[in-house]
Amino acid sequence: MFGCQCPRKKGTMTMMRLRTASLRSLNLDMRCTIRLLDDTEISCNIQRQTKGQFLLDHICNHYNLLEKDYFGIRFVDPEKQRHWLDPSKPIAKQMKSHPPYTMCFRVKFYPHEPLKIKEELTRYLLYLQIKRDIFHGRLLCCFADAAFLGACIVQAEIGEYDPDEHPDNYICDFKIFPKQSQKLERKIVEIHKNELRGQSPAISEMNLLLKAHTLETYGVDPHPCKDSTGTITFLGYTAAGFVVFQGNKRIHLIKWPDICKLKFDGKTFHVVTMQKEKKNILTYHTSTPAACKHLWKCGVENQAFYKYAKSSQVKTVTSSNIFFKGSRFRYCGKVAKEVVEASSKIQRDPPEVHRSLIPHSRSSFSLNKQLIINMEPLQPLIPSPNEEEEEDTQIDEGILLSQQTEASSPPVLGNSPAKSLETTADLSHEEEESFKAGPLIISEQVYNPSASLLPTPVDEGIDMLFNSPLRAEREKDDTDSFEDLEADEHAFLIAEEEEMKEARKALSWSYNFVLGNMQLNAFLKSFSKLLLAALGLLMVVLPLLLILLESDIDISFLHEIRLTPEFEQFHNEYYCPLRKWVACKLSATLNLFGST
Repeated sequence: MFGCQCPRKKGTMTMMRLRTASLRSLNLDMRCTIRLLDDTEISCNIQRQTKGQFLLDHICNHYNLLEKDYFGIRFVDPEKQRHWLDPSKPIAKQMKSHPPYTMCFRVKFYPHEPLKIKEELTRYLLYLQIKRDIFHGRLLCCFADAAFLGACIVQAEIGEYDPDEHPDNYICDFKIFPKQSQKLERKIVEIHKNELRGQSPAISEMNLLLKAHTLETYGVDPHPCKDSTGTITFLGYTAAGFVVFQGNKRIHLIKWPDICKLKFDGKTFHVVTMQKEKKNILTYHTSTPAACKHLWKCGVENQAFYKYAKSSQVKTVTSSNIFFKGSRFRYCGKVAKEVVEASSKIQRDPPEVHRSLIPHSRSSFSLNKQLIINMEPLQPLIPSPNEEEEEDTQIDEGILLSQQTEASSPPVLGNSPAKSLETTADLSHEEEESFKAGPLIISEQVYNPSASLLPTPVDEGIDMLFNSPLRAEREKDDTDSFEDLEADEHAFLIAEEEEMKEARKALSWSYNFVLGNMQLNAFLKSFSKLLLAALGLLMVVLPLLLILLESDIDISFLHEIRLTPEFEQFHNEYYCPLRKWVACKLSATLNLFGST
């Protein structure tokens, strides 16, 4: 007896120890590092059940930021797929890697109208994001717009032009675009000297936002896909709606009210639209199912944020049809109109804006390795002689052609609006001829639309320039840089080729199995059809039989059936005894339960 009890006690104690360990593991602190928009970092400890909203609030408290609904936290999983951190879910369940975790604080929803941003701090953070977009090639524009944006950045960073402090080549120390020519730098210097004098950093930053928000790719985070014809296509979302790019041209803009549904199935993404009372379905194919789901979730969030007037109107969205189980997702934050209304009600003294110091020398990156935005472009270390010769003949060295015209340019704060629209008037005759000669595109060796284009783009250009393992480790978590379009297509094709090989292996492995079970499948198919037919017939016959046997409906058709001898025999000899037997059994069962 004692011998039987001892093992039980021992097993019970072991189980108690295991439970204690699991409960204790819930309280273990995990280190989390967040990289901010100026490439500085803050860290904090979280627990297993800590939700994403805690990290977002922690960063906003660090900045003293109230207009926080435009921002989000992004991370990259071990499969090199990017994700936005869901504020309503535990962080540990969203991260597929082991701690310590590294994430990035970024603008998630770009304000449709920067003038409605209430506080200077929010505008400064948006300015830092736009500056990153320009540097990494996501914001595409023409030569004149690029020069103006570059001049605004220089004015915000160093202030007034001073001939005693700024030599002739002082713009060379600012790496604003992935590849900027001497011609573009000369134009930036000209605008900085003549058109932006007297502007404070806040005014220059606001001018940059006013210009940037008029461009087609403002707020676009391109996703690489292939359309139904197999053409490489890049999808994105803006405040206006769903956009589709091929190369440097926007081929579709579908406004949010015209989009009925976004759904995905595996690697296939569908956009169901209703335009002019005509239903259309656009279909695209991504490289992986994870990339397709990320594309779908981004679309659901952007549609909810920009389309609806109240967050209470947002509904849970499913990724598939009602008969098949799919992903369910609901955007749980404020919508754009609510954010603007909340901003207008802010009543406090403006918080102090701590602007980061930008190094002005190419050799100064060793002094501050966290500030990399304006240090080196994404170009080869030693340019070829041909590239150096072509610098004076290429117009668009830092940007791709945008379809925006100069007539849509916004007024510049602190200067004459007419003056701000004359950025192309001072071009030399040679520049004007080359400007009119053809489309403004840059060298495809360096700059093409593919940042975030791969599901897992990596900033290899900066890693190669710095040649530092620490830099590579820091930058692999933040995939802000654009890769070449050719490299992106090559990677896309390689991924598809590998998937085709795996599919062929799976098909060859299952071929004999399918042949061996073909007869069984045919039998099951026929049996299922017979079963469905029987159930359908029973559902029709049974209600009719009950009406005949139990109801007193006097219809000529039913009355004639009841008078037939066969029906009377069935009713008296079979149905009535069966009904009495069932009634007795039910009464006996009810009496038994009543007595207990």
